Amino acid sequence: MRILIHGINYSPELTGIGKYTGEMAEWLAAQGHQVRVVTAPPYYPQWRVAEGFANWWRKEQRQRQTQTQTLPHPNPPPLGEGINIKGSLVVYRCPLWVPAKPSGLKRVLHLASFALSSFPIMLRQVFWRPDMVWVVEPPLFCAPQAWLVARLSGGKAWLHIQDFEVDAAFDLGLLKGAWLQRMVVAGERWLMRQFDRVSTISQRMVVRAVAKGVAPGRVVLFPNWVDLEGLRVDESGTKVLRAELGIPADAVVALYSGNMGNKQGLEILAEAAKLLEENACLQFVFCGNGAGREELVERGMGLSNVRFLDLQPMEKLGALLGMADIHLLPQRADAADLVMPSKLTGMLASGRPVVATAHAGTELADVVNGRGLVTPPGDAVAFAEAIAALAEDPARRLELGFAGRRYAETYLDKHAVLGQFERELLDLKRRR
Repeated sequence: MRILIHGINYSPELTGIGKYTGEMAEWLAAQGHQVRVVTAPPYYPQWRVAEGFANWWRKEQRQRQTQTQTLPHPNPPPLGEGINIKGSLVVYRCPLWVPAKPSGLKRVLHLASFALSSFPIMLRQVFWRPDMVWVVEPPLFCAPQAWLVARLSGGKAWLHIQDFEVDAAFDLGLLKGAWLQRMVVAGERWLMRQFDRVSTISQRMVVRAVAKGVAPGRVVLFPNWVDLEGLRVDESGTKVLRAELGIPADAVVALYSGNMGNKQGLEILAEAAKLLEENACLQFVFCGNGAGREELVERGMGLSNVRFLDLQPMEKLGALLGMADIHLLPQRADAADLVMPSKLTGMLASGRPVVATAHAGTELADVVNGRGLVTPPGDAVAFAEAIAALAEDPARRLELGFAGRRYAETYLDKHAVLGQFERELLDLKRRR
């Protein structure tokens, strides 16, 4: 099958949409499909173009491989090391404007700049005649041209929603104005109904898609996944990492790892650390980059129980997740069921319990319950009390962590999720 993938985020970005889109493209190519990706140079979550990548148009060619080997790449860092590509994978990078300090308007201009620069590259793919044009939201800006290319080439159009960015933008105050919201929401509803298939990452988000007017028969669940084979706790690496951070071997570590953005409610992390500063056995590690990191660093300044780390490379993921005795997952109340945090998959697979902030009845709360503890969003005292309770109860941590790993094995295995997705692709292709 010829599959054209369109989205602003892609490998080698380590978090969020870029990570999953990159893994999906490489997996599909490894199954023998011909895959093309139209994307931007990596910039997220640091909000600057990554070293070794030019902010300009370029093409990266993956040749057909018969044995596992490092794939050729024109500039470091390499993408897809060790992947056995049976099909083919071509990546087109298109320039974009990356604001150093993203705000509501700047984010809109940032997304629009990529939609504009990628449009001629997308149009050229009509002559390749893809069977499937798959586009990820955010950004919704890319959806019209993906749909157009699918129709011009005679292929099918698939919209995948990682975040309901329109709802989130207004709920979080990034965009304002009742008339603007009505106009944008109406446009979003019309556009979603034009796609042959719409997928999203949680059951509540599936319900929301149907509520926006997409026919139930066109909506499918396509959750984020975790590479259970590749994710193994690295005990020796964990010891090294603890030593580098000056954390005693017997300390309990509460870890937040991932993007530091506007949807996480990160201020609660520093507030909880301050409330628990007198707990000598408990240490906090905040690992990540993003627009909210600077404020979090300011809030954590002077706290003896807080360490900061930059986002770690994939080869250190086992050591990083293994360092955690407790995973922290803050989430703003107004982002509930608009997004499902992608970092949760790795947390559950690591076999460590999660302390999350979510209202009862949200899908995040439903997933974490029984595999961690859930506290109300914005309640720093309850959040700190939950962390302290788990820090003092290693048997409970073991029980909840085991339940989380079992959930990941049952529902989040990479090959099972992507295998089901491939079957959906083939089924849609056959429909005329």
